[in-house]
Amino acid sequence: MKKKSKIIIASASMMLVVLYFFPMWIIDLDAPQYPEGIGLHIWINKISGQKPNDLNTINGLNHYIGMKIITPEDIPELKLMPYIVAFLIFTGLIVAFAGKRFLLNTWVIIFFLVLAAGLFDFYMWEYDYGHNLDPHAAIKVPGMTYQPPLIGTKQLLNMKTTSLPHIGAIVAGISFMLGVFVMTVEARHSRKNKEPEHVKQA
Repeated sequence: MKKKSKIIIASASMMLVVLYFFPMWIIDLDAPQYPEGIGLHIWINKISGQKPNDLNTINGLNHYIGMKIITPEDIPELKLMPYIVAFLIFTGLIVAFAGKRFLLNTWVIIFFLVLAAGLFDFYMWEYDYGHNLDPHAAIKVPGMTYQPPLIGTKQLLNMKTTSLPHIGAIVAGISFMLGVFVMTVEARHSRKNKEPEHVKQA
């Protein structure tokens, strides 16, 4: 790997530290009875309200429509994610220090798998909370489910629900794309060096 590539990978790895300080995802709930808005922040290690009492308020609403209470302490992924991010940071720095293309390619593939698994797991979490409803709930609408969108906006009863990546996820995406960029540049550089001399001069 070229020196510039090593610097980019080291920077991409260290960018992931941002995930410990900013949410990955945001879910906004907009309804007439909450003109100031309510919502959730999804972090790598916790779920919190956008405002101090938002999580309790949302859990209260969920109770009436039969959704499970959101209890961050009972979500195992929130305990694992800090270690997974630390692994990506540490191994990314090893890649930058070693400068081996094989290690770079492996890191980018693992990074992709982590991102894909994270999105799938988040979707399934939303699906579970939105579909597995208490049949004895106070408010029951036949055929109605309450799964928020993974990305975008969806109307759920009288609430407009918007789900979008936040700073943490955006930075993680940029970090991954930097890894893909360096992997592509290094692959092209390697192929060029293997070409016969007369091809290089053409």
